[in-house]
Amino acid sequence: MNELLSVTSVKKVYQSKLSGVSVEALKSINLGIDQGEYVAIMGESGSGKSTLLNLVATLDKPTAGTMYLNGMDLTSIPEKHAAAFRRDHLGFVFQDFNLLDTFSTKDNILLPLVLSQYKVKEMERKLMPVAKALGIEGLLEKYPYELSGGQKQRVAVARAIITEPELLLADEPTGALDSKTSEQLLQIFQQLKQRGQTILMVTHSSIAASHADRVLFIKDGQVFHQLYRGQKENYQFLETITETMTALLSKEG
Repeated sequence: MNELLSVTSVKKVYQSKLSGVSVEALKSINLGIDQGEYVAIMGESGSGKSTLLNLVATLDKPTAGTMYLNGMDLTSIPEKHAAAFRRDHLGFVFQDFNLLDTFSTKDNILLPLVLSQYKVKEMERKLMPVAKALGIEGLLEKYPYELSGGQKQRVAVARAIITEPELLLADEPTGALDSKTSEQLLQIFQQLKQRGQTILMVTHSSIAASHADRVLFIKDGQVFHQLYRGQKENYQFLETITETMTALLSKEG
């Protein structure tokens, strides 16, 4: 397998402007994600998982260490080029959808292509296969306020993948969804993975994590444990994740 994302000895220290106190959000993160791999990151609030996602998303820069996406040095992208880099190479799915209410579903999905100055014919060519794959082709003329939470999240996924990103980043993607809708979204993620999409997902949910190929556990700014799915079914992997979480928490206690 080709390694798509390489994170080596990454550290992130925040300096409080008021007190001058330094907070070490990430101590020394090392991880690699292969092309086409689906990886979940778990950890308690304040463990550093969201900080790590922000660094990979080039929304912040590490204090030390190196980060490469497909051979590109993420730490050296100039601020003025960062937005274009994200648009061209990364896809984002958030907990709160981040859709524009004044845009139709179609326009929300096409927004990244419009910003990248694609021609109308090319945008139309890309739109329908993505909409059909996500079962939202009948919603293209509707507006976000007319959609359910699950439909909104499907639109958000369509917007994230229409640019054919090298890496799809998902931040608590099931956080605002009920259990049935969450399961539908996680099935979509597994289908995307089967088509070769690389996914990095931050989640509190063991159920969400059980759909991934591998689960990384972060604690106190470090990767301290990981689990591989191997040949396990989702329910079997969920059992392993739950047992691991219980063991880690009891060990901590």
